Amino acid sequence: MTGTRLNKYIASSGICSRRAADELIESGKVMVNGKVVKELGFKVEAKDKVFVEKKLIHPVKNEYYRFYKPAGYITTMDDEKGRKTIYDILPENLNHLKPAGRLDRESTGLLILTNDGELLHLLTHPTAKVPKIYLVQIESQITNSDLKELSNGIEIEPGKKAFADVEVLENSKNSTVMRITLYQGMNRQIRKMFQYLGHEVKSLKRIQHATITLEGLRRGEFKPIKPGQIKDLKNFLNRISNKNV
Repeated sequence: MTGTRLNKYIASSGICSRRAADELIESGKVMVNGKVVKELGFKVEAKDKVFVEKKLIHPVKNEYYRFYKPAGYITTMDDEKGRKTIYDILPENLNHLKPAGRLDRESTGLLILTNDGELLHLLTHPTAKVPKIYLVQIESQITNSDLKELSNGIEIEPGKKAFADVEVLENSKNSTVMRITLYQGMNRQIRKMFQYLGHEVKSLKRIQHATITLEGLRRGEFKPIKPGQIKDLKNFLNRISNKNV
């Protein structure tokens, strides 16, 4: 039988990943041509009408952008407190794209923006262990004891231990600059880790997420990610996903 697998078709609409689509199908929330379909391997043709939770969906063209988030903006579509968001900077035609993860208001750097639900899932799922690299400056001198604790893990929330790989680039009495790699996606992880150690973070910039880098972008600027880079990114994510199974 020709056609597209139903979970892939749903994911191509940008509403969720294939795995989440499977859950929707199994729970009876998907209809094809007016009939509930619970078969995971079911295939649909271009002429078929697919509804998810009674809403008609359509495949969309996947879009991929890099964005250099400046300080002072939060990573969300709307904010009930009226704070500035990244969508105040982005043009209206990109407002449908979602960020892969977040950066807190005062942090800067790389955000990957896309409507590809499958890619968002691969980049952000807690078990994926996708590397994210940051340049971090603190207003004090890091010690060997601090570095050991960062590597061994710090409990920043009850029952939640945070880890960081740290490369010290500059170290003086009043300032330390580091390249930090995270494999987790915990809220304000770096700031909380250094707060625990008694250090104040002066600046925090994400420079790389998986294989995508900040190179060539100015603050507040966005650029499409090239097809070859997306192919390399997906190959990388699939490799580490299989490795972590």
